[in-house]
Amino acid sequence: MTLNFFDQFMSPTHLGIPLIALALSLPWVLFPTPSARWLNNRLLTLQGWFINRFTQQLLLPLNVGGHKWALLFTSLMVFLITLNLLGLLPYTFTPTTQLSLNMGFAVPLWLATVIIGMRNQPTAALGHLLPEGTPVPLIPVLIIIETISLFIRPLALGVRLTANLTAGHLLIQLIATAAFVLAPMMPTVAILTTTVLFLLTLLEVAVAMIQAYVFVLLLSLYLQENV
Repeated sequence: MTLNFFDQFMSPTHLGIPLIALALSLPWVLFPTPSARWLNNRLLTLQGWFINRFTQQLLLPLNVGGHKWALLFTSLMVFLITLNLLGLLPYTFTPTTQLSLNMGFAVPLWLATVIIGMRNQPTAALGHLLPEGTPVPLIPVLIIIETISLFIRPLALGVRLTANLTAGHLLIQLIATAAFVLAPMMPTVAILTTTVLFLLTLLEVAVAMIQAYVFVLLLSLYLQENV
């Protein structure tokens, strides 16, 4: 049987029923829920500290009007981190390697920031399409370029997250396959390859967290331009 490295990115099904909904809903079960006690346990304390620090860093450049998005951005950040990290476990499926899912996150949120800008301050929102001091002959060209760059933003958000996670998973599978094949023939090389695989897995854990943070950070920057 020919090994296809891209089979791991296929949406799993059982009896013809797609299981991506289960993969999206399962991470919420893993989050610890606050208790009625005065003092929380260490896990809840660590979760609360992380969420508070992230919210402070995310909302630092935003004015008061953008603070309404704190709950949405923080929930999206924690959700993406959980999906990305769970996808690194063996025999699991990573929903965020699907471009359609990432575009489903990126397009509505980006469109919401644009609509808010057009509603609250249409002059400033449209002013981003034409930098101040532009020579008159370049005005039509710059307007077209800035409009294209505006509509490319959600595509860049989705493709960035998909490409980084897909590349990491492919690299891990390639190195793991090489270590498995080299084990009976060259044990020393296989041990070195396994060491590289372990280091790459640690790197992918960092990439999974960083990409989720970058996704939400860019959305907050888009919001900053429109509030």
